Amino acid sequence: MRFPPIVRAAALLCAALVVSRLAGCAESGAQREAVSYGLPPAAAAVRPPVAQKRPHVSTLHGDRRSDDYFWLRDRNDPATIAYLEAENAYTKAALAHTEGLQETLYGEMLGRIKQDDSTPPTRRGDYWYYTRTVEGRPYSVYCRRKGSPTGPEEVLLDGNALGEGKPYFRVGVFDVSPDHTMLAYSVDGTGAERYTMFFKDLRTGKTLEQTIPDTYYSSAWAMDNRTFFYVTVDAASRPEKLWRYTVGSDPSTAAVAHHEKDEKYFLSVGRTRSDRFIVCALASTNTSEARAIPADRPGAEFSPVVPRRQDVEYSVDHRGDQWVIVTNEGAVNFKVMAAPVATSADRATWKTVIPHRDDATVTGVDLFARQMVVSERVGGLPTLRVRTLAGAGLEGPDHTIAMPEPAYVASPGANPEFDTAVYRFNYSSLVTPGSVFDYDLASRTRTLVKEQPVLGGYDRTKYASERVWAPTRDGKRIPVSLVYRKGTPRDGSAPCLLNGYGSYGISYDPSFSSNNLSLLDRGFVVAIAHIRGGAEMGRGWYEDGRLRNKKNTFNDFVDAADHLVKERYTSPDRLAAIGGSAGGLLMGAVTNMRPDLFRVVVAAVPFVDVINTMIDETIPLTVNEWEQWGNPVTSEGDYRYMLSYSPYDNVAPKRYPNMLVLAGLNDPRVAYWEPAKWTAKLRALKTDDNLLVLRTNMGAGHGGASGRFERLREVALQDAFIIDRLGVSDGARTASAR
Repeated sequence: MRFPPIVRAAALLCAALVVSRLAGCAESGAQREAVSYGLPPAAAAVRPPVAQKRPHVSTLHGDRRSDDYFWLRDRNDPATIAYLEAENAYTKAALAHTEGLQETLYGEMLGRIKQDDSTPPTRRGDYWYYTRTVEGRPYSVYCRRKGSPTGPEEVLLDGNALGEGKPYFRVGVFDVSPDHTMLAYSVDGTGAERYTMFFKDLRTGKTLEQTIPDTYYSSAWAMDNRTFFYVTVDAASRPEKLWRYTVGSDPSTAAVAHHEKDEKYFLSVGRTRSDRFIVCALASTNTSEARAIPADRPGAEFSPVVPRRQDVEYSVDHRGDQWVIVTNEGAVNFKVMAAPVATSADRATWKTVIPHRDDATVTGVDLFARQMVVSERVGGLPTLRVRTLAGAGLEGPDHTIAMPEPAYVASPGANPEFDTAVYRFNYSSLVTPGSVFDYDLASRTRTLVKEQPVLGGYDRTKYASERVWAPTRDGKRIPVSLVYRKGTPRDGSAPCLLNGYGSYGISYDPSFSSNNLSLLDRGFVVAIAHIRGGAEMGRGWYEDGRLRNKKNTFNDFVDAADHLVKERYTSPDRLAAIGGSAGGLLMGAVTNMRPDLFRVVVAAVPFVDVINTMIDETIPLTVNEWEQWGNPVTSEGDYRYMLSYSPYDNVAPKRYPNMLVLAGLNDPRVAYWEPAKWTAKLRALKTDDNLLVLRTNMGAGHGGASGRFERLREVALQDAFIIDRLGVSDGARTASAR
């Protein structure tokens, strides 16, 4: 997906959704076109809709561009919604023959899920917090128990009751006050990622009448249990203002604690694990700043821990009288520094805790009363390094938590307690279901708290996972993670689904998905190409796949696919590719480059109209992402480079693969019109008779459906399209079969 910059102290998350129908207007050409699209009967619906051409001419850097489908940006034009609905009708008709397969896949996926399940309880003070799901219900129930994990259950929030009858429902903030008496929670009912904040008194069970609209994902309570900090967004959906609010008072009395006026920056807020500070984190693509106040002085003015410097990124945590700072200043792969709280702005007072290394990238630090856990990436894999601290300082012996498989993903779990002897982490691989471990920091022993159950007889010994290295045209080696059922032939006949992303420095790690079993048991190889633009191989891997290095991302994916073909894992007529958001940009670019290499492509909420989006400052994320992609407005060089790979601008009269394009009408990250315009242009220019379908979720945004069952139906649709277009027999073997 198109991400805002990730603030390392508190990553900004995403969600999505909404239904919007337009009323009729005076008779016009646009209205007549809307009527002609309509919702045709079944016989007519098998004909693909043809979008009207209305040339829109623009000139930039002396380059004149004509965009025939620019008009699709206008949701108030009745023809726009009519066109999307016509495409949906065509998709339904064109895929009608797969409905039985979709139901079969949905049944398989649903059958592997333990519907009445719960997360491992997490201790905070005297309470143990967890969520659980109920059989047949789509949303989570938020609960706690007092005294022990087996104490009486208290339901704090029932997502099923709150989401009942709503086309979309998602909880954003869920934040309990330090004394456990008040709950702040926010709800998005449209998918547009604008949340309404509510407050619930947990002593009485009553929800207060005061609500706050247009809030974003992060929040923080002050230690007085009355002052609450929240974030709101601007017209372009950028989180820009931090507010200080006394719970129970008139929301109009809330005061702005910080207003970030630089449009390149996103804002988030949180409280340190030590409970000593509230930190307002600000980040652009290349630069970050943390501003803090004591958590017991909520009226104080936020001041920088370290004033921002262009192209310097840092995040902070706190222990004793020190800030611990993870920064890339003079350290491309980041280093860990310590600074006295009183003089942190003076870099002369800093001390090195973990120096920069060429062979490892520091991705984060978790501080505790007696330990420090450093998250790193070494050799393309995540590692967790534990340091036992000696007294008030940050010195002490290190050891690394051992991981049992050659390719895996490991990450910090929920660790809210500062004074603890146990560290919780998450673990998964392509064959090992998601697992939660508690690691005794003193004895160096681990306890499996929970492994996500996979119903239906899953036997991991029947599947194999490996990591191969694909050579690239410029001499690099791309790691590719693979999983397949043992006995799958390696003669080029196996169908393969190749996944990719490669943007924003986000690592696409090899984690388990029970949904993949429906493909693996049909003979598929499922692969992930860890291409440049991500950070799997360190910070340089990311830098080598952005700005005017962006084409490396696309070349890497093509080279990885070629390698799988060369090594006989699959062949071009058995190869499918899938990616979403910025991974959808990847799909658009590689299909223009090498349409012969893939038989099927699935592009979810694809960022494909690169130039038009990146010259429009009113579109969410655009200004912030000039540092990510380049600024085509001010730089002709950036403009020419981006134009050379922009999928929409490079559609040409030639053969394309079978393509499924997915969109969300209310997507604030990749607007619905990008996939819609791309589909219309592809349909007008492509010279093949392969299937091209566009499905727009008219009640969702970037993340698709909100309920867990509807999400499974979306996966079943994608997999059915892939299986059908690859011509794979539906003779799936069960996991318990020989």
